[in-house]
Amino acid sequence: MDNLDEIPPEAPSGRSAPPTLRAHVVQMLSAAILAGKYRPGDRLNESQIARELNISRMPVREALSQLQEQGLVQNRERRGMFVTNISAEEVLQISSLRLVLETEALRLAKARMTPEIQAELEAIVAQMESRDGDLLDAAALDLRFHRALWRASGNPYLGRTLYGLIVPLFA
Repeated sequence: MDNLDEIPPEAPSGRSAPPTLRAHVVQMLSAAILAGKYRPGDRLNESQIARELNISRMPVREALSQLQEQGLVQNRERRGMFVTNISAEEVLQISSLRLVLETEALRLAKARMTPEIQAELEAIVAQMESRDGDLLDAAALDLRFHRALWRASGNPYLGRTLYGLIVPLFA
């Protein structure tokens, strides 16, 4: 398994279908949250989502549990699952920790830099520079760039930690 596979998968973008119904629901709900269909603080009704997707509640429940582990949703006891809504203070706390960890990822990536890695990073930057102002596209490209950098660090634990740390920021 390469380092990319050890960091949770990127949002759908023409990739092959997920291997399980739960994975498919995770992908769909993640994309809906990141696209703003579900806003921070919104309740995610398990039954309603299952009806919309024409599936049973079990894969939705499993998907919501996985999204909770990833930090995109929060379980409020006896109230249900809600899209993560973080405070300004929490954003600052995440950002200060992210700065330390990404500095280390950059240091490691620089030491392991190859022409292929450099070409991948430059291609993403070129896409960032040529985009036409779509904020969601910009966020997706930013995350793609950072994930490539984390993968280039050669430390899958660092990549997984950073991914888990920043997911709430994208909600």
